[in-house]
Amino acid sequence: MKKVWFKTYGCTLNYSDTEVMKGLLQKAGFREAADQAGADLIIFNTCTVKDPAEKKFLYELSKTKKPVVIAGCVPQAGIERFNNYSVIGVRQLHKIVEVVEETLKGNVVHLIDLQRNKRLNLPKIRRNKLIEIIPTCNGCLGECAYCKTRLARGELCSYSPREIKKQFEDAVNEGIKEIWITSQDNGAYGKDIRTSLAELMKQLLETKGNYKIRIGMINPNFFMEDFDALIKNFKNDKVFKFVHLPAQAGNDRILSLMKRRYTRAEYIELIDRIMKEIPDITISTDIICGFPGETEKEFRESIELIKRTKPGVLNISKFYARPGTSAASMKQLDTKIIKRRSKELKMVYNQLALRQNQRWVGWTGEIYIDEKGKNNTFIGRNFAYKPVIVKNKKNCDLFGKTVKIKVENVTSYDLKAKII
Repeated sequence: MKKVWFKTYGCTLNYSDTEVMKGLLQKAGFREAADQAGADLIIFNTCTVKDPAEKKFLYELSKTKKPVVIAGCVPQAGIERFNNYSVIGVRQLHKIVEVVEETLKGNVVHLIDLQRNKRLNLPKIRRNKLIEIIPTCNGCLGECAYCKTRLARGELCSYSPREIKKQFEDAVNEGIKEIWITSQDNGAYGKDIRTSLAELMKQLLETKGNYKIRIGMINPNFFMEDFDALIKNFKNDKVFKFVHLPAQAGNDRILSLMKRRYTRAEYIELIDRIMKEIPDITISTDIICGFPGETEKEFRESIELIKRTKPGVLNISKFYARPGTSAASMKQLDTKIIKRRSKELKMVYNQLALRQNQRWVGWTGEIYIDEKGKNNTFIGRNFAYKPVIVKNKKNCDLFGKTVKIKVENVTSYDLKAKII
C-alpha cells in the first residue's frame, strides 16, 4: 500500500476538504503516513488568505523531493506557478484518487475547474473523531478588496439542503455530538438556490439526538438581513451560543475601501441586538490592522469598536497585500506601523477579554470534552462555546465525555475548572 502524508493550512473548510481526500484515498487502498519521511507522496492543502501561510507552504514545497499534489486555494488562484506539479482544485476533490495515482506514475495532472461537483456524503477521515465538519457552500457573494480566497473558490455554489441534512443525520446517528457548519460565508448560503441559512438550521434542528451545532462565520450584512429567523435558531438549546461576525475595521471610510457592506453604526447595532436577545452569547470577530491608507485616528476607531462591542474572541490580522486583489494596488502602510498597531490591539483585547471571562468564575454546568490538552488536562466547551480546561486527577480518559464542572480561574483565552 502506498502511503500519503497531508499538510493542511488555513480554515475549517480546508480541514474539511482534507478529511474528504483522506477518506477517498483510504477507500481506494492508500494509507496515511505517520510523518512526511514515511510517505510516498505529499499532499499540500493550501491557504491564500494570509501571506505568511502561503510563504510557509512555498518554503516547504521547495524542500520536498517526493511526488507532490497541491490542493487548496493557492494554486486555484494562480496555477501558472505550479506547472511542474500536480494540482487538484477546490471543487475537484472527488477526483483525488485519480490525481494521486497519476502523480505516482510520474505524470503531472491539473484539475482546477470551478464546476459544480459532488462534495457532500463522501468517505472521510475526521481530523477530530468527535467533531463532524459540514460545508454548506463553496465560494461567496463578496468582493472584499483584501481577499484572495474569493478569486480561488469562485462564485457562490450552495449545496443541496437535502444532501447537507443527510450528512448531518448520518453523523448524529454515528454518535457525533459536536457538528460544525462551515463555509467562506455561511450567511450567503442558499441565495443562489432560493433558500437561506436560517431555513437550513431549522431543517437540521428537526433531527433528533444528543448534539450541538456550531455555526461558522456569517458576514454581518447577511445576519442583519435575516435577523429574526437566525436569532430564533440560535436560541435553540442544540445550537452553541456562539457567532462569528467579522467587523474587519471600525471606521466607515476604511470599511468602504474594503468593500464591506455595512457601517460601523450598523455593526454596533447588530451586536447590541444579538446581546439583548442572547446575553451570554460569545461574539467572535476579526480586525485587520494596517489596511492601505488607514490613519492613526481611523485605527483608534477599531480599538474603540472592540471596547464597545466586547467580543469574546478576536482574530487580529496584519494587513498583507495579496496579489490580484484591489487592495494590493493601493498605497501600502509601513510594516512597522502595522506591527505596532497589531501589538497594541492585542494588548487592549487581552485586558478586555480577561475582564469578560472573570464573570464566569463560579459558574457551574456541563461541558463536552472534545480535545486533549497538555500535562494531563482536557479541554471542553460549555453552551457558549467557551474553552474550559480541566485537570484529570483520576487518570482516566475524559475524551468524548460530558462532565459537570465549576469554573475556578480564567485567562484571557479560556476558563479553568474542576470537575464536580
